[in-house]
Amino acid sequence: MALVSKWNYPTTVRFGAGRISELPDALAFAGIKRPLFVTDPGLAKLPVVASTLKILDDAKIPYGVFSDVKANPVGANLDAGVAVFKKGKHDGVIAFGGGSALDLGKLIAFQAGQTRPIWDFEDVGDWWTRADSEAIAPIVAVPTTAGTGSEVGRAGVLTNEETHTKKIIFHPKLLPAIVIADPELTTGMPAFITVGTGMDALAHCLEAYCAPGFHPMADGIGLEGMRLVLEHLPKAAANGKDITARANMMAAAAMGATAFQKGLGAIHSLSHPIGALYDTHHGMTNGVFMPYVLAFNRPAVEERMTRAAAYLGIKGGFDGFMKAILKLRKELNVPHALPDLIKGLDMDTKRKLLIAEMAVADPSTGGNPVKLTKKAAQELLERSIAGTV
Repeated sequence: MALVSKWNYPTTVRFGAGRISELPDALAFAGIKRPLFVTDPGLAKLPVVASTLKILDDAKIPYGVFSDVKANPVGANLDAGVAVFKKGKHDGVIAFGGGSALDLGKLIAFQAGQTRPIWDFEDVGDWWTRADSEAIAPIVAVPTTAGTGSEVGRAGVLTNEETHTKKIIFHPKLLPAIVIADPELTTGMPAFITVGTGMDALAHCLEAYCAPGFHPMADGIGLEGMRLVLEHLPKAAANGKDITARANMMAAAAMGATAFQKGLGAIHSLSHPIGALYDTHHGMTNGVFMPYVLAFNRPAVEERMTRAAAYLGIKGGFDGFMKAILKLRKELNVPHALPDLIKGLDMDTKRKLLIAEMAVADPSTGGNPVKLTKKAAQELLERSIAGTV
């Protein structure tokens, strides 16, 4: 079966190997004549960026490049990007890369036309209505990792350096006008990034599936996304040039982000403060917390996970699924406990309390199937430090 198709949920996705060649046409579709190409500093030095910019050169499309993007983007990165966008008189953004570049590219397109500070548009209530929607520039998203699914999302994550907190900025027009999902762009990813982004995709699918509420479409997408990750992530990590595994992981990443419109949960609630305070890889941090949160949520999700296990071909219901997650993490060298992720970790009581408070306040917390109290967050943190599932 050819892994090429066209999706329109939630936005138009041109999916398939080699489709990066359609970038000029995608820009025309989005109405962009003078794009700002946003990527990260590591990617900017690689041939994949040079070959993509050559496509723009050959099409005689004028563009600018911005790559001052941290692994966990901060407000200063956004300010710098907006300044470049305005100075170059750009009319849209090509967000090219992993989650950090995708998120920041989207936020530059959003913020360049606004007069209020970015923090006024946090995903709280109807704060998004404060934005001048007509001033938001169009976006073409090109993912080069298979994890965040930010290419099909209506939000971007940005760290407030003053408060050391990750903020989710939301607006419907943060959704890219068009996505080019070309799995060939992911073949150069190192194993660590392949695994980390893959665990992020799995966390999105799992938490969306477990989140309370009625959204059978998200449930179905999340469930099939889990199957794709469990089957294809080990293959993609073992052989980076396995285009079938890469394509399925790229699909799973987009599925996870599509599914989590239903909700996320405590995996992300705990991962966000750790990432903000210790600058850890987001997906790998999700992978660390996954079994601890799954065990915590068991009273509310056991029946649901038993159904999932049956669909996934896993014997033993909830316990079988937990064993499968632990086995996957071990096979892929995902750290089992926080000290394995953060070398020299020394967390005092005050810091643990701060992380617990940040987790409870995180926007993802509302989607957790078991209420996450400060005490429960502290307990989960202690377990993840000790490695006791």
